[in-house]
Amino acid sequence: MGKDSRLILDPLTDDNPITIQVLGICSALAITAQLKASLVMAISVIFVLGIGNVVISLMRNIIPSKIRIIVQLTVVAALVIIVDQVLKAFSYQLSKELGAFIGLIITNCIIMGRFEAFALGNGPWRSFLDGIGNALGYGVILIIVGFFRELLGSGTLFGFPVLGDPIAKTGLYSTGYENNGFMLLAPMALIVVGIIIWVQRSRNKALIED
Repeated sequence: MGKDSRLILDPLTDDNPITIQVLGICSALAITAQLKASLVMAISVIFVLGIGNVVISLMRNIIPSKIRIIVQLTVVAALVIIVDQVLKAFSYQLSKELGAFIGLIITNCIIMGRFEAFALGNGPWRSFLDGIGNALGYGVILIIVGFFRELLGSGTLFGFPVLGDPIAKTGLYSTGYENNGFMLLAPMALIVVGIIIWVQRSRNKALIED
């Protein structure tokens, strides 16, 4: 049970795929201007990586080594198509906003890395836990970055105003506060991720030594 729980917990802290392994940075920069998009991307990756790890694990003994990458890409592409079709069916506008980034889940380094590093050498249950753990670690960072970028850049969360009305100058805006438009630009996402990395490593000196 201890080893199984670590598969979930380690990627959330000291083995986070974004802040420690520095994987999946592109989507962390591109789609985190809105918290809703960040959450949907996180859920999508949880589905794709959790199910994908199980499928690859079940097939690991019958996949020829020479074509394993092709098989892995086929599996993840099929799962991404399912995610894309569900989004188009139930949230078409959000699907348009995410655009090509849902499709780029196929080439997400975290997913292919977990297929290669774990699913090909472990059973379905542990592979499932590993996939969920790494996807959660990825998703947590996306949500944190999306939270601060939308809040400070637009004054909203999930599209709803939480700081007041900037036009009517109500709420926090009545004090002279202005939204920071720079937070909506990709470079600010990199800075927010950098701050998260700094906080994480300042709390755990062993990460600096590594």
